[in-house]
Amino acid sequence: MFLKKISLLADSMPKSSYPFSIPALKNLRELELTNKVTFFIGENGSGKSTLLEAIADKCGFHTAGGGKNNYYEVHSANSDLGDYIRLSWMPKITNGFFLRAESFYHFATYQDELESDKLTRTNYRAYGGKSLLEQSHGESFLALFQNRFNGQAIYLLDEPEAALSPQRQLAFIRILYDLAEYEDCQFIIATHSPILLGYPNASILSFDDGEIKEIQYEDTEHYQLTKYFLQHRERMLSELLKDDE
Repeated sequence: MFLKKISLLADSMPKSSYPFSIPALKNLRELELTNKVTFFIGENGSGKSTLLEAIADKCGFHTAGGGKNNYYEVHSANSDLGDYIRLSWMPKITNGFFLRAESFYHFATYQDELESDKLTRTNYRAYGGKSLLEQSHGESFLALFQNRFNGQAIYLLDEPEAALSPQRQLAFIRILYDLAEYEDCQFIIATHSPILLGYPNASILSFDDGEIKEIQYEDTEHYQLTKYFLQHRERMLSELLKDDE
């Protein structure tokens, strides 16, 4: 592990405006990370992606997605929260990547622009030898994980399951395991996927109910709701889709 603690400078933070008014962030002082793989979970708007983006900003990664040396313009690709957090490292590292599923197209386009310049051309060495835009969304994500990700680095992933089928989510779990266990990588992942959350012995931090707290896999709504649906699909759909009287 490299990143040990995230501290929020709450006293200087403008708490009345977004995103500082998000309850889980407003109430945060320090967040200790104790695992090579940490998941952020919570409803949309709970602050998990906002905090992940702020961490990426403090790491020096492009907040629309990328690493330290990626420079491209994307509207609203900035982190207001980034100015109010501090990261505690042991040791400090600079290698890593921020994956943001919603703006991945912009990152892939940026890579094509680099490849069109003979001074920056690498023949897509870090992406399996092929343009990310010439692969399916899921293929491009896996190409990134398999070729760009390597040892002694921190990887921040915002909803990586967005492009991955259930089968490819399982393939990603294997990649995640190899990188964390054998190549000394640290991961912080914001996700809604009950499959990814099943990664063994990971820390799961919930942003719901106005605070950030650790929760067990079986206690997550992702697990409970998915399990109930699979076991009682007809009953659940019948209740959900019945006509109002």
